Amino acid sequence: MTSGLWSQEKATSPYWEERIFYLLLQECSIIDKQTQKLLKIPKGSIGQFIQDRSSGGHIRNNPSSKSKKLQIGIKILEQPHVVLYVDEKEVVDIDEKRAELLLAITNCEERYSIFKSRSRLRKGLHIDVGSPVKVQLRSGEEKYPGIVRFRGPLMQERSLSGIFFGVELLEEGRGQGFTDGQYQGKQLFRCDEDCGVFVALDKLELMEDDDNELENDYAAPVDSMQVDLPPLELNSRVSVKIGKNIEYGTVIFCDVIPGNESLGYVVGVDMDNPIGNWDGRYNGQQLCSFASVESTLLLHINDVIPEAVSQDRRPPKLAYTSRGGGDKTFGHSKPKSTGALSDPGNRNRTEFFYALNGSSVDSQAQPKSKNTWYIDEVAEDSAKSLNDSSSGFGNSSPPLQPAPSNSLSSENRFHSLPFSLTKMSSTTNSSISHSPLSLSVQSVIGEGTSGPTQESPPATVAPINMHGLEAGSLAEVKENPPFYGVIRWIGQPPGVNEVLAGLELEDECAGCTDGTFKGTRYFTCAPKKALFVKLKSCRPDSRFASLQPVSNQIERCNSLAFGGYLSEVVEENTPPKMEKEGLETMIGKKKGIQGHYNSCYLDSTLFCLFAFSSVLDTVLLRPKEKNDVEYYSETQELLRTEIVNPLRIYGYVCATKIMKLRKVLEKVEAASGFTSEEKDPEEFLNILFHHILRVEPLLKIRSAGQKVQDCYFYQIFMDKNEKVGVPTIQQLLEWSFINSNLKFAEAPSCLIIQMPRFGKDFKMFNKIFPSLELNITDLLEDTPRQCRICGGLAMYECRECYEDSDISSGKIKQFCKTCNTQVHLHPKRQSHKFNPVSLPKDLPDWDWRHSCIPCQKMDLFAVLCIETSHYVAFVKYGKEDSSWLFFDSMADRDGGQNGFNIPQVTPCPEVGEYLKMSLDELHSLDSRRIQGCARRLLCDAYMCMYQSPTMSLYK
Repeated sequence: MTSGLWSQEKATSPYWEERIFYLLLQECSIIDKQTQKLLKIPKGSIGQFIQDRSSGGHIRNNPSSKSKKLQIGIKILEQPHVVLYVDEKEVVDIDEKRAELLLAITNCEERYSIFKSRSRLRKGLHIDVGSPVKVQLRSGEEKYPGIVRFRGPLMQERSLSGIFFGVELLEEGRGQGFTDGQYQGKQLFRCDEDCGVFVALDKLELMEDDDNELENDYAAPVDSMQVDLPPLELNSRVSVKIGKNIEYGTVIFCDVIPGNESLGYVVGVDMDNPIGNWDGRYNGQQLCSFASVESTLLLHINDVIPEAVSQDRRPPKLAYTSRGGGDKTFGHSKPKSTGALSDPGNRNRTEFFYALNGSSVDSQAQPKSKNTWYIDEVAEDSAKSLNDSSSGFGNSSPPLQPAPSNSLSSENRFHSLPFSLTKMSSTTNSSISHSPLSLSVQSVIGEGTSGPTQESPPATVAPINMHGLEAGSLAEVKENPPFYGVIRWIGQPPGVNEVLAGLELEDECAGCTDGTFKGTRYFTCAPKKALFVKLKSCRPDSRFASLQPVSNQIERCNSLAFGGYLSEVVEENTPPKMEKEGLETMIGKKKGIQGHYNSCYLDSTLFCLFAFSSVLDTVLLRPKEKNDVEYYSETQELLRTEIVNPLRIYGYVCATKIMKLRKVLEKVEAASGFTSEEKDPEEFLNILFHHILRVEPLLKIRSAGQKVQDCYFYQIFMDKNEKVGVPTIQQLLEWSFINSNLKFAEAPSCLIIQMPRFGKDFKMFNKIFPSLELNITDLLEDTPRQCRICGGLAMYECRECYEDSDISSGKIKQFCKTCNTQVHLHPKRQSHKFNPVSLPKDLPDWDWRHSCIPCQKMDLFAVLCIETSHYVAFVKYGKEDSSWLFFDSMADRDGGQNGFNIPQVTPCPEVGEYLKMSLDELHSLDSRRIQGCARRLLCDAYMCMYQSPTMSLYK
């Protein structure tokens, strides 16, 4: 392919006025004028057309070029300094929309393949927000269903930005993503934690009509007019056609399925006769606590007929055909009893009908009707008195279902909860009727109105609350039993005429959300914990009535409230207890280090370093020197006598001691937020070791003969290798050292390795095998090493042989003189450049040729893990493979906002069984099927910590 030389001249604006783009049809090689190195521009690269600078016109339209080969000048978008002049036949022009889609695909080969697949590119142009898609997260694995929630550029760094797709993963894909819709601090869309991904077109496939279960699981309305059905009232009576019979039941659940909102409303019906197959769960999610497998059915709302609807006066426009495909039911199994569901053929011919409400069309006109739901109110609670004129209950009419409209699908979503409910009766004004069938409550207010909608007040309006409740207050909703939680939001959503409170409940409750209300997110919490109720239905948490609220969580650690959680001070230096003695000391609740106020990163790191290892005990014992900070002794004494020694003797350290350490960390000029914010373990180690205790660097690493670099931990950097299923720590460390041309200048006594990640949240590998033993001999300078062929003293190392599978696949390749010559006689290795191994100067070759060369090995003693911004720890307390403990500083909670975290240490012997598996077995194992705590060890490793049994004696 012919091309001009590389140019660094900045193209002036006339060259970029015309938005014409080209895609290279074959690879191009050019010379970098500055380095004189050959640069390869791969096939599939995209360039923007520029003018011919010599003629001032478009090259392809230049009449003087008729006798010459027609050439085009393009500026490569991925390498903005590269300008190519190529033959017209070697490129193809593409419009801007296609160029945007293709540019987001970083692999040029894959980009070219997508371009050649015209149908796939054409379909990609039609993928937009709301499109059902399948996502290929990792090569070789199954595709997950999802819905596109964002379409556009992630960054505007070029003249043309690639189009990416933000996808919310559904069904089995939930939890397999790496974002909640946020990208580099910007919220581009919203979904649950780890349920979203950002991908280019090459990872995306528009779901075909015949396999789009999300869209086709239910048949469309018979009439072309699309009608969104509003939810059914809880406790209302309905009928269902089963075969040729009509069966009756009571609605105990009506909601959308989290993650499958596009399916619309589904209804749980408690049948009068024993014909059921639903246990209250859907795809493992608990939707309803009152379902009975013997008598409960889960049905789509189209398949349910409200009892008040008679077929002779049903509105013809609202006739629906029952969903097709009888095998696609919501239940887990087909009903066992005689009244079983009809076969698919019968069901397809069955029509169900829905009316707006139970009253006759001729009934008298009503004022604005509402579905007004409220929680049982008691006379002595003045905050919830029915005589309150602002309650809006005084002269209300009988509740009517709002008329169906296009807005109902997203705006009137009701979340049911399993506690009692009362509803305004139409018989007497200002009176309450208690229904004996009250099994659920609407946790939000259905404000669908039949009249014109009033302009909504701003959601930030300051509510008047006689209890003084505000965001952050501990509150309870008085029920039997009561619901307790923390108020996360207060305000008036659009279309709601009452002030609502959004609570994060202490316990999960079926029907709750993760902080969304009617499709809008007001705060974020764990799924099934967000409850929205009227603010006046909330009251301060009665369990803490005697406690004054403490606004400062930092100072609260030193208050009398923590008196029952204090730990000991131990002056005597204490080695860690191991094996059975250590196990008995450490396991149980209120064991380990108590977490408080975003401290899990610090709690887990300290537990890893000191609970069962003494490799860093010199940090606790070095006398103060004149160059140390003034608070050196104070910090060292605190760490030794109030944290490490008590942890080893009693197995427990309270949060008060940790807060003292956090305050010390904040004294460092370069540090801030350690007493209140979430931090990274590496930031904590750097401040403590480098700035305060001035610990001698744990690692000394040299790169390609350069000056030795000091550090406390090593972060693995590497390109993602799609061929590798489950890598070991040994492999990752060697890959990283080989690719960066690094060597340890001296053997470390403690090696802390940080796992490879794309940013803080996205893991490069689904699973990583934590090598129990790490052989670092081949990574050391000035150390005798074994020839990979004969076992003699190695004299040469070849980095280019590393990937050669014919010679000890996956191992660093070093050879003695003879073997090195033989290996590189092979034609495919003759061009390799090998380097001499660095050996001690006074070490003769023959001394080692027939002797055993010693290995430098390190043992794994702890693994720090992270999942959804929460750090936990695994530590090894003995020699057996099963001798593992799991530590969580916030495993349990005593009380609400002004309560206390309860740390816990748990044996996890199952880890040993998984560590005996082969890498292929682990790769094929579904992460969700890994038992106990082992999944977090294998899937969520953040730092692995190794110690040298021999070197720790000298350092």
